Amino acid sequence: MASSTVNRWLRPEVYPLFAAVGVAVGICGMQLIRNICINPEVRVTKENRAAGVLENHAEGEKYAEHALRKYVRNKAPQIMPSVNNFFSEPQT
Repeated sequence: MASSTVNRWLRPEVYPLFAAVGVAVGICGMQLIRNICINPEVRVTKENRAAGVLENHAEGEKYAEHALRKYVRNKAPQIMPSVNNFFSEPQT
């Protein structure tokens, strides 16, 4: 009976679903770990929690302006700009 259940879910057409769910879980896990490890507003240890509210704007700015945000800041907000331009700009 267990093999029929395995055969039902391990069909090749289900692999893209497993991949999509795996990527989504990976992104969520990465964001959770990032927040726990380097977010200045999250304090895990008792000593850091006892410090209260910190006015550390430089650390908050460093966390908010990470490398990916700096990279995409001056980019066009398009996924495929060459294809979009081909179909949206008039041909001369």
